[in-house]
Amino acid sequence: MSTDSSEVAPGTGGAGDGHRSGFACLVGRPNAGKSTLTNALVGEKVAITSSRPQTTRHTVRGIVHRPDAQLVLVDTPGLHRPRTLLGQRLNDLVLGTLAEVDVIAFCLPADERTGPGDRWIAAQLAQVRRTPVVAVVTKTDKVDRGRLAERLLEVTALGEEEGHRPFADVVPVSATGDFQVDAVTRVLSSHLPPGPPLYPDGELTDEPEAVMVGELVREAALEGVRDELPHSLAVVVDEMTPRLGEDGQPTGLLKVHVLLYVERDSQKGIVIGRGGARLKEVGTTARQNIEALLGTRVHLDLRVKVAKDWQRDPRQLARLGF
Repeated sequence: MSTDSSEVAPGTGGAGDGHRSGFACLVGRPNAGKSTLTNALVGEKVAITSSRPQTTRHTVRGIVHRPDAQLVLVDTPGLHRPRTLLGQRLNDLVLGTLAEVDVIAFCLPADERTGPGDRWIAAQLAQVRRTPVVAVVTKTDKVDRGRLAERLLEVTALGEEEGHRPFADVVPVSATGDFQVDAVTRVLSSHLPPGPPLYPDGELTDEPEAVMVGELVREAALEGVRDELPHSLAVVVDEMTPRLGEDGQPTGLLKVHVLLYVERDSQKGIVIGRGGARLKEVGTTARQNIEALLGTRVHLDLRVKVAKDWQRDPRQLARLGF
């Protein structure tokens, strides 16, 4: 168990003299802190975060560069018992990813006790025999030292239950408090195979810009809305083109047209708000984040449409990219 950023977790031994590189997958219940941890490890926003569960819809690769290793993080939707076709497809996405990575980080919040959802995920991970699983106890800033010690013992015991696999390491971390973030990187990197860097130095993600832009819009739209909306909101970037002046030359302004899909008219009203006030607020927040991401001025056009029950409709799921 690794509890101090100056210690290498037992059994891992560090990366050694040679360079290591590979992929790590972050899994856990919805809202377990996976996206926030991804952003903290990379040092930039490459995965959207929200207080609402089930916000991540795409696997986002964040790239962590170290002198002795390159760790490519794959952020996934929360692994959960599916209730809709969308939920099943998101689960399939996670399980397919697990078979392709070098190490799995199982995120469990420090401020919550082990529940049926955690045990269900642990049972799923037990089926991935060849991939080491590191338990990462997130959100440690929300508990005192006594409760953290208890939680670390609980998590260790989870890996020893019948039908589960013992964890290769257990590491506590606070992504928002910058506690043990480097230790998580070091422990995960120690499980990677020897090899040269997979991506150029300085590259932080391999996600297309349109996907990143859509995720930033979705993050802004999810803040302060009712609980049911995150599951029902899909975002599609319809167009990203440079705005041209009267002389036909680029003006330095990027035109971005984005479609926000909800399942019901009532949800459309939630996103737009009274007199369009909420949608304007979403646009302002998203535009600022997009400009920071792309390094250019942006004209953002948001449109809200209803795609009735799209989470359960195979044709609409395919049209929306799922």
